[in-house]
Amino acid sequence: MSELFDSGALTVLERQVDEWLSAMAAANPVVSAVGRDDDMPRRWFVRMRGEAKEVTTVWLSLGQRTLRYETYVMPAPEENRAELYEQLLRRNERLVGAHFSIGVENAVFLRGELPLAVLSEAELDRVIGSLYAYVEQCFPSAIRIGFASRF
Repeated sequence: MSELFDSGALTVLERQVDEWLSAMAAANPVVSAVGRDDDMPRRWFVRMRGEAKEVTTVWLSLGQRTLRYETYVMPAPEENRAELYEQLLRRNERLVGAHFSIGVENAVFLRGELPLAVLSEAELDRVIGSLYAYVEQCFPSAIRIGFASRF
């Protein structure tokens, strides 16, 4: 079982994540906003402007053992569900540290987590950058498949 972080260690990590995200926002022009979830402790968002998808927001949640991350990719497909899900499952094979999943209201999400023992500024940057890149790569074809009659 992975190491359980106590309240003091989590407070230190929380402060570090705040600092890392502030630095990321200042240094990266793609990042349009970073902030905290007012309703949930130890939860942040990073909002980025994209080309394929106008906006991608990555949510980060600090737990006692892991940092969970997720982003909303698209609403539930209106058509060609089997084809879309097959494409996303095949893409899962090539992804590192993340996977496509079906979430609330059957929407498509990209999710992952990493142990807190490996959490660093570089790893946080990798996670956020990877999710952004994966969404930018998959969104055009996924939306065309799931909403084919609109295109």
